[in-house]
Amino acid sequence: MKRLRIVNREIMDAEDPLFILYTSGSTGKPKGMVHTTAGYMVYTAYTFKNVFQYTEKDVFWCSADIGWITGHSYILYGPLANGATSVLFEGVPSYPDFSRFWQIVEKHKVNQFYTAPTAIRALAKEGTAYTQNNDLSSLKVLGTVGEPINEEAWHWYDDNIGKNQAPIVDTWFQTENGGIMITPIPYVTPTKPTYATLPFIGIQPCLMNEEGKEIRGNQVSGRLCIKFPWPSIARTIWGDHDRYKATYFSAFENKYFTGDGALRDEVGYYRITGRVDDVIIVSGHNLGTAPIEDAINEHPAVAESAVVGFPHNIKGHALYGYVILKESGEGRDQDNVRREINQIISEQIGPIAKLDKIQFTSGLPKTRSGKIMRRILRKIACQDSENLGDISTLLNPEVVESIIENAL
Repeated sequence: MKRLRIVNREIMDAEDPLFILYTSGSTGKPKGMVHTTAGYMVYTAYTFKNVFQYTEKDVFWCSADIGWITGHSYILYGPLANGATSVLFEGVPSYPDFSRFWQIVEKHKVNQFYTAPTAIRALAKEGTAYTQNNDLSSLKVLGTVGEPINEEAWHWYDDNIGKNQAPIVDTWFQTENGGIMITPIPYVTPTKPTYATLPFIGIQPCLMNEEGKEIRGNQVSGRLCIKFPWPSIARTIWGDHDRYKATYFSAFENKYFTGDGALRDEVGYYRITGRVDDVIIVSGHNLGTAPIEDAINEHPAVAESAVVGFPHNIKGHALYGYVILKESGEGRDQDNVRREINQIISEQIGPIAKLDKIQFTSGLPKTRSGKIMRRILRKIACQDSENLGDISTLLNPEVVESIIENAL
């Protein structure tokens, strides 16, 4: 029997750069985040083990693109540092049909499955017929990542994939964080739809107001910051340390600013409400887009939505909604669907949050991580589609032209 001989081995310092990973550029020019050797690997290994409750002989599957932070952390480093069996998948959940994910779960007896809300919504759009012909009983933990998951998608995932037996870990973290920061612990933390729940072990989040003061207590909302460093925090932006300091550490003294807004409920659970940049001031009211999109997605004909602001002579800004319909809604009178969507928004949030424009579209521009590129949608809503910048790195650049052609 031949033995494998390792050559060209190099001993690294704990703080030696491990990799540079560029963010999607959803908020501007892409940033090359530098992660270092020891802290990153320790944290991804520890979060993987605990968040997914991985045990020996389990089979773990993260369906993310391996080129973004979730793929790095939870396809490669976290699982392999634990000696885990990790499924690698390249493809889409719709080919050869919409049962592709569930065929793989059955074939490989997957125990932990980790995917993005955008994939869940795409599968839910097709109904439950594709979920019923495969044995999903091996699943012990379900995970979501990439963006907040809306309540309808959360329940569809829980009911049809987990069969109400596999807890959902709605995880929050960023390229800059390296590993999961806010999450339930399966079978320990009671879950709540749309809430990432509690900070992971050792992570100390806080909410800050616009004046730079910490917001104490529960049932509050504000800008999400982290008080103290953690092992896998990115050390710099490649070639631009001043930008690193200005972007993450200048808004609030001695705190890392995530750029996200969040609310904390009556028991201290966190719900990520989206990028602070996505807060739109309409007639003097600060409106976050995530709760509005959540309300829209509750309409039975709606598969997915995105809301942006555009200038308005009276309100200052008004709301423009891009809406993907399920197949069951495509034959309906669109004006009626528009009225019904605004009725739901009015009942759940208030009349101030109703959309001035609702455009039905076949798709939304997304990064390969599944995030909706709202800056592109804002440009189109503001009739500035000549200055979209580079869209070649999108998962689906072809959808942009279709949206422009049908803009209201």
